[in-house]
Amino acid sequence: MNIPNLLTQIEKVDPEIYERLDSRRAIFKHFAGFGKKLAVAAVPLAFSSMLNKAYGQTNRSVTDVLKFAYLLENLEAEFYKQAAAKDIFLTPAGKGAFETIRNHEVAHVAFLKTALGADAPTYTADTFDYDAGGLLGGKTFTDYATMLAVAQAFEDTGVRAYKGQAAFLISNNDVLQAALQIHSIEARHAAHIRRMRRDMAAMPANQKPWITGKDLGGLPSIIQPVYDGEELTTQATVKITGTFGGITISEAAASEAFDEPLTTEQVTAIVTPFLKK
Repeated sequence: MNIPNLLTQIEKVDPEIYERLDSRRAIFKHFAGFGKKLAVAAVPLAFSSMLNKAYGQTNRSVTDVLKFAYLLENLEAEFYKQAAAKDIFLTPAGKGAFETIRNHEVAHVAFLKTALGADAPTYTADTFDYDAGGLLGGKTFTDYATMLAVAQAFEDTGVRAYKGQAAFLISNNDVLQAALQIHSIEARHAAHIRRMRRDMAAMPANQKPWITGKDLGGLPSIIQPVYDGEELTTQATVKITGTFGGITISEAAASEAFDEPLTTEQVTAIVTPFLKK
């Protein structure tokens, strides 16, 4: 197990990984002494234990994480399949963007299905309820603003969900790398959908491509759990508001500078209303 390389991979999606564990110098000092204290076979277990403590979640297998991601990607893929087929877009570019995102999500589903093999669950369009049990008033695919709002919520959830699961893929370099690649694409989707929402006449001009605090940005209140926890202004016990080198960092700017992970339980609570009972 190449621990320094694995930590570097996780750091790409979670820059605060070293602070969650300990300082960077202390981490490598600890592992430098593992050979004297632990059998080689015990190192992965010890490392996994450290990650579990850092992220505060129950240990999950690679298959658990892949199944979890597979559900989320199917949720998105089926949404974009239906959305891209509608004629409510304000511009051809908007429809083209949804078709491109649809293709990305379908590719993610195909990858995860192959990775899971016989363990892949079966999902269809009928698995999902994009009206969230009536909470969206039946407007998801008939009202352009609502459709964009749901798209943004799904993409922002995906970004935080992948960040929360990355540490559990530490034992499989190939899957970890693919998950990080999907994570970055989800972030690009989220930024583009936000830009599409900003271009709507009814949206405030200050609509941003990133999350500010736990602000909903005009989304329905049922979406609030997607953004709860994003308002942090302290990272690794370091307060990041104030004046640094003559530059003042506000609470809003501090929260925008760092994305926060979502746990399995938090993502499940967000997604559940969109699953048919």
